[in-house]
Amino acid sequence: MPSPDNRDRWVLRQRLLNVLNFYYPDCIDRRFGGYVAQLDERDGHVYDGRTKHLVATARAIHNFSVGALVDGPDWCRAAAEHGLAFLSNHHWDDRRGGYDWLLDGRRTEDDTRYCYGHAFAVLACARATEAGVPGAREELRRAFETMDDRFWEGQHGLYADRADGRWERLAPYRGQNANMHACEALLAAHEATGEEPYLDRAYAIAHAFVDDLASETDGRLWEHYDADWNHDFEYNEDEPRHRFRPWGYQPGHHVEWSKLLLTLAAFRDDDWLTTRARELFDLAVELGWDDEHGGFYYTVEADGTPVIADKYGWTVAEAIGAAALLGGIDDEYLDWYDELWEYAEAHFVNPKYGNWFERLSRENGRDDPNRGTEVEPGYHPVNNTYVAMEAFGGESPISKPSQ
Repeated sequence: MPSPDNRDRWVLRQRLLNVLNFYYPDCIDRRFGGYVAQLDERDGHVYDGRTKHLVATARAIHNFSVGALVDGPDWCRAAAEHGLAFLSNHHWDDRRGGYDWLLDGRRTEDDTRYCYGHAFAVLACARATEAGVPGAREELRRAFETMDDRFWEGQHGLYADRADGRWERLAPYRGQNANMHACEALLAAHEATGEEPYLDRAYAIAHAFVDDLASETDGRLWEHYDADWNHDFEYNEDEPRHRFRPWGYQPGHHVEWSKLLLTLAAFRDDDWLTTRARELFDLAVELGWDDEHGGFYYTVEADGTPVIADKYGWTVAEAIGAAALLGGIDDEYLDWYDELWEYAEAHFVNPKYGNWFERLSRENGRDDPNRGTEVEPGYHPVNNTYVAMEAFGGESPISKPSQ
């Protein structure tokens, strides 16, 4: 039987702090500023001390801000302040506006403007604002205004994907992922400030994508679109293992959207939000759960046939967050919550340090150290453990209907 302690907010808090402790203090870059995000997931040694990726910077700011919000050690706030200074002074391009994607130390290596990266800048600044980090609210407004001015396509109610560093051309590709994380970031911005424009944008994205576009695919969430937001079912079909844009349906994004819709339902009393949240979680289980080995397949065909059968830690973490919130509606989802934690403890949580491994084989075997510049510095486990803490601490935005 899984341990019921995973419904104890103090146990969850310790899990969250274990992840932060894995990265701190080695992630604090005293030479260039910002963070050293490239820590080996097995033992924490630094394998790349120079590369600064926008998403890794933003996610680490988010994580340390959450650490401050749960009354973690004093260094959580200091670490968040440290990262925010680097985001605003070095990732930010003073000449053209916008955040550079990749730096070598403080030198720009790639100035492509990604909506995905700007969304994480908004998320980082929102959590830092909530945590009371100086300057965060001003940076939040700048990040949001840049993302909204440069990427928002009002006729579709969605964001474009990327532009060149001079902001001269938008790429024709449109994607689900950037919009999902923009929705997440805007919800966090509304939570931090109470300002309605953030909520309005988040709702528009959710409605356009999860309600309208998904109606063309039997409720499933397709990843790739053309410039007019028509489904592009051939995109990367010949490259299904593409790191960021694989072909196929992703069960992990279905549970992630389930969580976001439940968060949105705390502010907008629309029945379709909770209905679709349940449908998306159930669909992820139906299409993507591996009954033999546990965990979710990374990508699947429309009938659930695995395309990439590898298991990713972020998918399980997002399902934990969604199940915790869904448990406020129906106790059935708490069974899933317990099972997901049991699976994570058995396979993804590093037994020595408490951080999470990134990827496993279908049979849950470790394959390699999962190194790269585009690392995931504990963001999904930290974020969703925080969601579960709020859900089980009596602060969940979703509550059971009165009997």
